[in-house]
Amino acid sequence: MAGNSGGTPKARALGAELREIRENAGFTLRAVARELETNHVKIQRYETGATVPSPELVAAYLGALGVSASERERVVDMARDADKPDWLSTGRSGPRKELTTLIEFERSASRITDVATGVIPGLLQTSDYARSIMRMLSVDEREQRVLMRIGRREILTTRNAPHFVPIITESVLDDPIGGREVMTEQLRHLVHMAESDNIEIRILRSGATMWHPAHMGSFILFEFPKATPIVHMEQYHSSVSLHTPGTAHAYQEAVTNLHEVTMSPDASVEFIASRADEMEDDSNDGTS
Repeated sequence: MAGNSGGTPKARALGAELREIRENAGFTLRAVARELETNHVKIQRYETGATVPSPELVAAYLGALGVSASERERVVDMARDADKPDWLSTGRSGPRKELTTLIEFERSASRITDVATGVIPGLLQTSDYARSIMRMLSVDEREQRVLMRIGRREILTTRNAPHFVPIITESVLDDPIGGREVMTEQLRHLVHMAESDNIEIRILRSGATMWHPAHMGSFILFEFPKATPIVHMEQYHSSVSLHTPGTAHAYQEAVTNLHEVTMSPDASVEFIASRADEMEDDSNDGTS
């Protein structure tokens, strides 16, 4: 219902969509507010996800901006159930919408913990590594998505950059995705990024004799200054974002537990640098 349960994953994503559409249309907040005969502060709260607009209000908002019928239908549909704490998004949403959602979470988070058990976290990927992951896409779509992914890295160097804690399993470092030269460059990039004060890379060694939360797979924990954290998980053709306080607290505890079994940041960087040297030696030796 309009005005309730702001800050949910879907409300934040919807707000980002509205803001992007408005800016692309060349409208200011005050201009849209005049069209809708309301206060610009209310429009701003819709665009940040702090307040959930009704589908009817979203339709009026998009109509004022001259949005096409098909686009209007898509965004209005997104406004339904935007006040629900958890959100399952399927592949039908499209890659751009998924990226818009992640970018909004990253933009407003004060701390991001990315538990990576499959590939290097997106915010730390080099262009060639990202391109190798997306090799099944068409060339045009792949290059567009690589540019968007690389552009996301800017959030780590802004004045109010979040504290970023990637927890990467050792197996991720061992898979030379894209080939050994590409992986060597990727590992060197991790070492370079770890020099930033707001980036704390931690490696989770293989061979654990006791269960830990990373055995259940990858997830990203977004923590905000004045809102319940959001847990984001991606599958092959869908993603889920969780926002209920109990669930968020459980994942915060999981992160605390993982910190107890990971290598320290300094030891992790040394370990990555060593793996990069080994990968480079294998590449020079012609090892496939």
